[in-house]
Amino acid sequence: MTITEDTRPALGLPQIQSLAAPDMAAVDALIRRRLSSDVVLINQIADHIISAGGKRLRPMLVMLAGHAVGQAGPEHHQLAAIIEFIHTSTLLHDDVVDESDLRRGKSTARMIWGNQASVLVGDFLLGQAFRMMVEVGSLEALDVLSAAASVIAEGEVLQLSVAKNMETTEDDYLSVIRAKTAALFAAAAEVGPIIAGADKAGRNALKSYGMNLGLAFQLVDDALDYGGKAVDLGKNVGDDFREGKITLPVILAYRRGTKEEREFWRDAIEQGQNDDARLEKALGLITKYGALNDTIARALHYGTIARDALAPLPETEWKSALMDVIDFCIARVN
Repeated sequence: MTITEDTRPALGLPQIQSLAAPDMAAVDALIRRRLSSDVVLINQIADHIISAGGKRLRPMLVMLAGHAVGQAGPEHHQLAAIIEFIHTSTLLHDDVVDESDLRRGKSTARMIWGNQASVLVGDFLLGQAFRMMVEVGSLEALDVLSAAASVIAEGEVLQLSVAKNMETTEDDYLSVIRAKTAALFAAAAEVGPIIAGADKAGRNALKSYGMNLGLAFQLVDDALDYGGKAVDLGKNVGDDFREGKITLPVILAYRRGTKEEREFWRDAIEQGQNDDARLEKALGLITKYGALNDTIARALHYGTIARDALAPLPETEWKSALMDVIDFCIARVN
């Protein structure tokens, strides 16, 4: 099906999911098969987080990008499952590092089974991902995915190094989310075209799309922590504040504040003085200095770059869906 840019129908997430539904059913079945282990605890923890109701956005990008430049088939299903395993592994590790209680509205695995089990099952999932990479048999895809796994780990360490440090700059913050979040989006968007036999231009276009989509996605997530609702977030509003995370709304409010207000931020983030009353004050300062709106504006900027990156691709329903994924990611703040 070929459509023009001017007349393409706008798709919401349910319509995008419907377009990818046959492929995603195969991906989910594969995920279930490869989660199986003789160790009961591995099955329990992996099933807990995999079944927690995530949108499968990253693996879905593999399928959409593959179709956008050619045909997608069983090897793409394998790659999509690999992306989900890498992502799930990072979630298990993140929740331990961040001491998070909720994930997608449910108790985190670490709250049920403990930190040690969560970390080890995360390692199991990463091991499974690498086994499946080898099975795909593409050295190019293996290079992209293994590099992404390494960059994500670097991002985690970088985030740890700037945690609770109010002198963190916006550039520092962007370096963290580029590695920690956007790298996997970029890999998901790039490996599909590799297996589909796309030319260099198509592959690079989708890699750029994924990277900038990932930046926009994380910026919106960080804005939602101060301007969203718990039911939408799947976690408590203000969790980033309570955990002392340095995100863009905090960086902007701190830089723009008075001496006294900057002292408040240092006490709250660096010294852990972050009770509900201080959260209310933090929200007030973020509103006062337009930090939330400016964070969303930056997300829109990266969303525009992601959209422009798709220009070389033919006008198909798959390209249309990729564009509408951008709209979905940003519209979560409305």
